[in-house]
Amino acid sequence: MTSTITHVIFDMDGTLLDTERLYSIAYNKVLSQFGKSYDWKLKPLIMGSQQLDACQKIIDFYSLPIEAAEFSLQLKDQAEDMMIDAQLMPGAEKLIRHLHASKVPFALATSSGQEMVDIKTQNHKELFDLFGHKVCGSTDPEVKQGKPHPDIFLVAAERFPDKPKPECCLVFEDAPNGVTAGKAAGMQTVMVPDEHIPRDMTSHATLVLKSLEEFKPEEFGLPPFKC
Repeated sequence: MTSTITHVIFDMDGTLLDTERLYSIAYNKVLSQFGKSYDWKLKPLIMGSQQLDACQKIIDFYSLPIEAAEFSLQLKDQAEDMMIDAQLMPGAEKLIRHLHASKVPFALATSSGQEMVDIKTQNHKELFDLFGHKVCGSTDPEVKQGKPHPDIFLVAAERFPDKPKPECCLVFEDAPNGVTAGKAAGMQTVMVPDEHIPRDMTSHATLVLKSLEEFKPEEFGLPPFKC
């Protein structure tokens, strides 16, 4: 069941930008020195996490002899150049421009830090400048705990000028951890999961879609697409 909302909050990685595929390449390059690989046994548990948290989860999963901070630095070295070429996910630009034209307030709530957000969005700057505000979880001091905790979405909602109640906000996510965070914040969630994510890890979303292209704004009381 869906209900009318007034504000929208987007995750970025895997939801608006096709970066999860690039992260898999970067993680595998770091893990290869230990004879390990980053695959779908582990990936759904990591997606949406703040970077240090993600690195620590991988270290714990494989019992690796490396500190999270060092793993994170190596990951950054591998990922930065690739992220410059991150492409938009299908339907992302159409939805963002529609919300902006319809004067629906929307914000970004990404677990990435500010520096990585700048890198990932530099080829799409005009589009991402349409966001009312951005919360970068890995570097924002007000985000005390990362997803699956609700902090990032509650902070994003609080920074809208009119401070909507959580139940008036709709979250777009691709990761199970992100959906859990949105639900814990008291918000409705639209999930666009990778096809490899097990179905039982998508059942807690309000709505599950194969692509943002399938989203119908009117189902949540928003202005419909004009064409």
